[in-house]
Amino acid sequence: MTAAELERRVRDGVLELTKAAQERGTDPLMWAMELSSTLTAANVSIPSVEVAELLVSHICWSNNVPMAWKLLEKALTVRVVPPMLVLALLSLRVVPSRRKYPVAYRLYLELANRYAFSLPSLINGPNYHKSMEAINELLQFYQIFGVQSSEPGLLVVEFVFSIVWQLLDASLDDEGLLKLTPEKKSRWPTRSPDMEIDSIDSFDGKGMERQALLRKMNTVMAIEIIAEFFRNKITSRILFLARRNMPMHWECFGQNLRLLAASSSALKNSKNISPEALLQLTSDTRQLLSRNCKTNSQLQFHAITARSPMSFSGQCNGTVRSALWLPIDLYLEDTMDGSQVRATSAAETLMGLVKALQALNLTSWQDAFLGLWIAALRLVQRERNSVEGPVPRLDMCVCMLLSIATLAVVNIVEEEENKLIIEAERNPMSQRKDIESKGKRRQDLVLSLQRLDDFEGLLTPPPPVSALANQAAAKAMMFLSGVTVDSGHLDGMSLNEMPLNCSGNLRHLIVESCIARNVLDTSAYLWPGYVKGRYNQVPRSISGQMPGWSSLMKGSPLTPPIVNALVSTPASSLAEIERLYEIAVSGTDNEKISAATIFCGASIIRGWNVQEHTGLLIIRLLSPAVPTNFAGTESHLICHAPFLHVLLAGISSTDCIQILSLHGLIPQLAAALMPICEVFGSCAPNMSWNLDTGEEISSHAVFSNAFTLLLKLWRFDQPPLEHVKGDVTPVGSHLTPEYLLLVRNSQLASYDDPLKNQNNTKRASRLSCPSSKEPILLDSFPKLKRWYRQHQECIASTLSVLVRGNPVHHIVEALLNMMFKKINRGQVQTPTTSGSSSSSASGTDDSSLKLPAWDILEAVPFVLDAALTACAHGRLSPRELTTGLKDLADFLPASVATIVSYFAAEVTRGLWKPAFMNGTDWPSPAANLSMVEQQIKKILAATGVNVPCLAVGGSSPVTLPLPLAALVSLTITYKLDKATTGRLINLVGPALNNLGVGCPWPSMPIIAALWAQKVKRWSDFLVFSASQTVFHHNNDAIVQLLRVCFSTAIGLNSSSLASRGGVGALMGHGFGSHFPGGMSAVAPGILYLRVRRAVTNVMFMSEEIVSLLMQTVKDIADSGLPTEQMEKLKKTKYSMKYGQVSLAAAMTQVKIAASLGASLIWIAGGANLVQSLIKETLPSWFISDHGSDANSEESGGMIAMLGGYALACFSLFCGVFAWGVDSVSPASKRRHIVLGKHFEFLASALDGKISLGCNKATWRAYVTGYASLMVSCTPKWMMEVDVEALKRVSKGLKQWNEDELALALLGISGIGAMGAAAEMIIETAF
Repeated sequence: MTAAELERRVRDGVLELTKAAQERGTDPLMWAMELSSTLTAANVSIPSVEVAELLVSHICWSNNVPMAWKLLEKALTVRVVPPMLVLALLSLRVVPSRRKYPVAYRLYLELANRYAFSLPSLINGPNYHKSMEAINELLQFYQIFGVQSSEPGLLVVEFVFSIVWQLLDASLDDEGLLKLTPEKKSRWPTRSPDMEIDSIDSFDGKGMERQALLRKMNTVMAIEIIAEFFRNKITSRILFLARRNMPMHWECFGQNLRLLAASSSALKNSKNISPEALLQLTSDTRQLLSRNCKTNSQLQFHAITARSPMSFSGQCNGTVRSALWLPIDLYLEDTMDGSQVRATSAAETLMGLVKALQALNLTSWQDAFLGLWIAALRLVQRERNSVEGPVPRLDMCVCMLLSIATLAVVNIVEEEENKLIIEAERNPMSQRKDIESKGKRRQDLVLSLQRLDDFEGLLTPPPPVSALANQAAAKAMMFLSGVTVDSGHLDGMSLNEMPLNCSGNLRHLIVESCIARNVLDTSAYLWPGYVKGRYNQVPRSISGQMPGWSSLMKGSPLTPPIVNALVSTPASSLAEIERLYEIAVSGTDNEKISAATIFCGASIIRGWNVQEHTGLLIIRLLSPAVPTNFAGTESHLICHAPFLHVLLAGISSTDCIQILSLHGLIPQLAAALMPICEVFGSCAPNMSWNLDTGEEISSHAVFSNAFTLLLKLWRFDQPPLEHVKGDVTPVGSHLTPEYLLLVRNSQLASYDDPLKNQNNTKRASRLSCPSSKEPILLDSFPKLKRWYRQHQECIASTLSVLVRGNPVHHIVEALLNMMFKKINRGQVQTPTTSGSSSSSASGTDDSSLKLPAWDILEAVPFVLDAALTACAHGRLSPRELTTGLKDLADFLPASVATIVSYFAAEVTRGLWKPAFMNGTDWPSPAANLSMVEQQIKKILAATGVNVPCLAVGGSSPVTLPLPLAALVSLTITYKLDKATTGRLINLVGPALNNLGVGCPWPSMPIIAALWAQKVKRWSDFLVFSASQTVFHHNNDAIVQLLRVCFSTAIGLNSSSLASRGGVGALMGHGFGSHFPGGMSAVAPGILYLRVRRAVTNVMFMSEEIVSLLMQTVKDIADSGLPTEQMEKLKKTKYSMKYGQVSLAAAMTQVKIAASLGASLIWIAGGANLVQSLIKETLPSWFISDHGSDANSEESGGMIAMLGGYALACFSLFCGVFAWGVDSVSPASKRRHIVLGKHFEFLASALDGKISLGCNKATWRAYVTGYASLMVSCTPKWMMEVDVEALKRVSKGLKQWNEDELALALLGISGIGAMGAAAEMIIETAF
């Protein structure tokens, strides 16, 4: 007998048995038992999918009689048929025909109420997979939900969701409400396609009145069953899975549900459920895999992860709460390093950091914004009385507060509102105002700014910006007085005319910045205490109008008084900057130059409200468009030489470059400078231009300004080996021209992307759109590329010899003649393939050097080699060498870059004899070298770093490598005017510092001593910078400093664990405390951030930070929980207090320590080092044997658990800082790879495939803590984790009885893990 014949025979037998029982009135239970025996004898697996289909088809509709329904019910009771499949079959047959067959619908509801909640028997019974496949084939879930999967657990979720949704739509349809839904119809079959005339399933023959009543009762019952699905512990969690992982479908379902609650009369008539209760049930997620889920470890360990430290306000004071935002302080301070530029916007990085900390600390946005404001204010206050140095920082600090921090906050606020707008557009039922009102971040911003008034000590403005703060306060006072407020009124009025008590602070400037960016309005002026004084004294008439921006907007010409006023007064609005740009583009030549001068004045430095727009427009001005009627053979840039010269000179200062860097404009600036370098570097200096100042400029001058500015945008002086820091390249050190162009092209490619650029495009100037969005490659600039390749070759290896008589050889001879024309040129010889040449150029005049700058730069390395060789062999004195180098730099300022890079490369090669700094041949540092060395040792000792081998004084000769001595001598010959500082010192300074740090002791103190003799006011700065060399050469010093940072941040040396430490202790308050000798004490955090770039092996730092974190955990426990209390803790189940310090406070300190460690890792090496830490360092630590304590009884207690929790926090903090909590950051694209590797490690260790060397309690605390933190803080990450590894980790957690945590992990991990989560819910009967 074939299988088909056997199947047909069984089918016929079941029908005959059923019909006979129906006709005879056989006891349904006896029928069911006989049916089961028959199926078993025929080797049919029970419960049977085929029998279920047969019985439902038998009833619908030819046998819609009570007996048939009773037989079906008994078949369900004895599990002859799968209940879920029967419900699915009936839902397709009965629900659409419920009006025609109201009794059948009633019976269906009864069966659903009885069997829809028996899911454990479904997944534990036979034929589970086959039943769910049959349901999927029947209901076609893929057509509804768009999920292509046959995983049975996932199908269970879709089935439960579909049953509830169908009942909901049927109830709406019964009351005539379905047409009010957005779709106007149900996606489920709720109506029969056949015409319904009368109900025909009345078994007792009663009239239509009873049928109508039954329909109403059915609707009420259907609604009550819907509520029961949300009440039931299992199905409610399954529905939550659908809500989380099918948000689009759930939104549609939720709309229909809200419509039912608002308009259903049946719901209002129900005695078991009210509209309010139904809405509460369907919106309540307290028990559904939320942040508040507690693990067994948490119950034992008291809120191990999912509670915010802010909740411990009873135990923790403001110091601890402020420490929650410590990473912001560290990032802001590190960003102020003037020796570095960055390719991305600091506002974007800061936005990601604030979002990360808000998620990690589980705080409100109000607290997060307040933490940012306070950190930025502390940055400004630390700079108020700082030591003076060559790199100004105050304007950068104020820019960080009033522009960068404000932009970060604005982006965060607008991010939420943009999402709400998109939601409103996607949801036609919702009114946009209603949805926009859901945004909380704007209101939290207001509350945070109001709370700033409680921090009066941080609000005092530095003297250079106090006038602008007073003006901001005056504006608010005038607004309240009823006087029309605009920039014209303010810049046309002397502040002397205001009341005497009209003094502003930094909060006034912050508020004005927020108002200018449209996240606040002028209602802020009404805040209590915002305006101090009697504003009715404001004068109603203003006399003596002064020139200002209002004059420009009214059309006044750019006369010298107006230009001077606009240079010193920042623009306050985008309209003013745009008006100035129009003049710079279309005005007369003199007007263009005046506009360029204004652009580079106060508006770029202190025009915080429009700073990024000002920078963008300056960059656009550096790339003038080709005139439509231009027909010249030369580049159109040549005719713009004076204008470009003024712009380039104006933005060459370090503070201006750093401000452009903070706004992420460096890649675009580099792309604008390259054509200028290419064009003007290819021109012979035969043409000159006269400026109004009387200065005469040539193509060499324009080229030198553009070229030196371009070189300041990356570390051009560093040899390739300097790029290798351990196995990872730190952020910032790998900037190259190619990389800058790559970033620029990427930025412009995303300019029109509404998803990536929606915040910026809303605020962008109409003129700031890039003139060209085409990608730019270095190949577009052949002369620049040729120089760059030669530059790299020069750094990487020694020079090749010149071929005598070639063009470069002639230029070399001419340059040497120019540099050393006052001495016998025969003493300086040029190396050639045929020996030395000295006489061929002895009569060369300067006209032979009327050459393009690129040609001269190609010859400069050979000139330097010849000069340095002559000096090394005594044919050229050090003074003559220095004078010649200065003449070369004066002749072509761009050659300074080659001087720096060549000397730097030669120093690292170590081929030159030392130069004796004795005051005879070379300048002597003897006058203050001993003092510098002593002060370095004092700085370190005061911070807690003791280096016994640090030599102080001595009789050994003072030497420097010859190239370094030449470079130092060259720099100290210059007068320190503004032009020299901007062009030379800020170009040479970072390279000189790097070289000195890397050379043997006491090279760096010698450099500092020489410069301190020249500029005494820089003495403290120079000594502080020189201290970096100790950390470069001594790993123990950096370990000591890191240890001090940890102990200081958490206050381990204080009597109360929660009352000291924090940001103030770690970062200090500037350089206010002085030693008797005048040297400033330095806070450990500041010292670390200044010296950390001198540590080349960041992998070493990473490993040490992990070790120090674990030691800090032990110190916290030892200082806060003495031994006898630790023993008491082991014996007491859930006690919280021990002595003066609670376990909760210790946990908070551990979290702060982890946050500090993660910040140090991220700042030191960026995303690359974090990736190495998570993929390599941490797994190695867990695998390694940690000595006898690893398995001891004591280490298995609280210290071990604290250590595991610390590592969990540390690991997650590192990842969040590097990748962000969402997918906005470009670095987040690599996150799934690292997470996948880490979860594979966790899964393998839990499976027993990897042997661990750490303490078991530490490992368990790490895994549970890490998982809990991901559930609480970074749920979006879980969507990126490999599902199979995730299931293995969840299985391991279940073996530890961490069922709730295992479920939470699966529940937030996307559709791929939803089936496993559903099965776990059912199996554990949550």
